[in-house]
Amino acid sequence: MKITINGITCETAAGQTVLQAARANGIYIPSLCYHDKTGVAGKCRVCVADVEEMRGLQATCNLPVKEGMKVNTRSEKALEAQRLVVDLLLSTGSHDCIACEKNGNCELQDAAYYLGIEHPGIQYADVKTGLDESSAFIRVDRGKCISCGRCVAGCNNVVVNEVLDLGWRGHETSIVFDTDSLMGESSCVQCGECVQLCPVGALIEKKAIGQGRSWELEKIRTTCPYCGVGCQLYLHMKGEQIVRVTGVEDGAPNKGRLCVKGRFGYDFIYSTDRLTSPLIKENGAFREATWDEALNLVAKKFKKIIAESGPDAIAGVSCARSINEDSYQMQKLFRAVIGTNNVDHCART
Repeated sequence: MKITINGITCETAAGQTVLQAARANGIYIPSLCYHDKTGVAGKCRVCVADVEEMRGLQATCNLPVKEGMKVNTRSEKALEAQRLVVDLLLSTGSHDCIACEKNGNCELQDAAYYLGIEHPGIQYADVKTGLDESSAFIRVDRGKCISCGRCVAGCNNVVVNEVLDLGWRGHETSIVFDTDSLMGESSCVQCGECVQLCPVGALIEKKAIGQGRSWELEKIRTTCPYCGVGCQLYLHMKGEQIVRVTGVEDGAPNKGRLCVKGRFGYDFIYSTDRLTSPLIKENGAFREATWDEALNLVAKKFKKIIAESGPDAIAGVSCARSINEDSYQMQKLFRAVIGTNNVDHCART
């Protein structure tokens, strides 16, 4: 079907919302509470628009498209409402954009820029700016939280860890962990889905703080090395250094979701304790060896064991971090060459 948004004719599909149709056609409508993964929200009211033959302003994130619909997100009434909401959000928080880690990659900042808001029009005296640094990998800054609810929906409905919620009411509304515990003392498993979904700087990866601004980083897509699921992720690189890791939202099989290891377990590659060459133990101590020497030694030991005790005296365990093709070759080696079915695979890294 076809609808018109700001005078532009857009092709849409049944079941889409106006906001989804706008995004699919490259039309920007400011929005903060909606995310493709968390679904219809209708909380922030930043995405409101005038719709012909409909009374009042409509939230485009939960308004289904209809053949011939005419939508105007830039009418004076719509823009005034959008500006008011964004102004209030800026006024009821500590949004120090210059120092914020999300500078340049913040949806609230994008909305303010689009609406021409350079500074808050109101300033509350009792803005809470307390930090929660209790967890291993995530910093919580409630002064930047806009209570959009995306982290709550992600925690409860996407990864289903059911740790986060919105607590208290009115001006005191805030995200809470379990029964209002510190994040580090709650049942949070540090998967970081809340960080991935947060549109502002309220939830930030600790290890990324101070390591680089968004415009300094290059995003490189790759496959997570931790297990055989094959989650797709972006490495945010500053030069040769990984600054942060995020999930690829449109990448199968994870659709942006990552476990604690995939999202935060990347700095082991910089460890000075990593092995850089094979080691052979002689007289109770390891010495460095070449690959040919090490592999020949293993083959010699295998042949000796098979000759003395038969092939079933040997078992192979394939690494869960290997690609499927490597694991296939591993089991083929043990079945076809060594002659044993004693093959296992560890998927518990």
